Amino acid sequence: MSLFKIASVAAIALTLGACQSLFQPNYRAPLETTRDATETLKPGCTTPDCPLVNIDTLRFPAEPQLDGIVEKRLLQMTRTSPEAPAAPTLAAYRDEFLRTAGPRNSSYLQAKVREQHDGLVIVEFSSYLDTGGAHGTPGRGFINYSRQQHKVLTLSDMLVPGQEEAFWKAAQVAHNSWLISTKLDQEPEFVKQWPFQKTQNVALTYGGVILKYEVSTIAPYALGHVELKIPYPRLNGILKPELFPGRN
Repeated sequence: MSLFKIASVAAIALTLGACQSLFQPNYRAPLETTRDATETLKPGCTTPDCPLVNIDTLRFPAEPQLDGIVEKRLLQMTRTSPEAPAAPTLAAYRDEFLRTAGPRNSSYLQAKVREQHDGLVIVEFSSYLDTGGAHGTPGRGFINYSRQQHKVLTLSDMLVPGQEEAFWKAAQVAHNSWLISTKLDQEPEFVKQWPFQKTQNVALTYGGVILKYEVSTIAPYALGHVELKIPYPRLNGILKPELFPGRN
């Protein structure tokens, strides 16, 4: 083959590669979001202690199916018991809550992007329900949305098959590190009363895998939502290789 033909083939290959890249999503660039925030008082109420619903959520114009996923997760956080049904929409929840709410009752729901990297969108959810008790009920949650797969990753999606037990052992090491850093390991009664537990709130952040706990699970209410962090090097052979930051 002549040098001219070789050069021509190489030029065509480079052109095709460039054209291909034009039609592939740029996962390094974060998804654009728009904020959708409202605060609604009970209709007809004019007193300072009017019940209210505050909803602060997100829209993803380039990934509209994520809008529905976010709304569904927020609605799950409004349930007052595992058996309670969730409202069909946030608007329906707001209207029903305000219809039955008493003075000073309030409900806050928020979805925010914690971070984006490697084609992952980590959305963090917060809720706070105040129905007049000694203190309100706060809630937290995560989703790890894969833009490549167009789905929310479950823990089994994240882990190498057969490595779930190893993952939770790594989480226990992170829990021990947290006890030491807070000096709570020096309080035998605390360690006995608040043992390590698993959580559904797992986030694949760039700096490490984060586990977030609901209040009063591994620590008293006053300590809030405890976060544990597992460094990625501890998850070699446990977490799927493509989910390590920078490898995908």
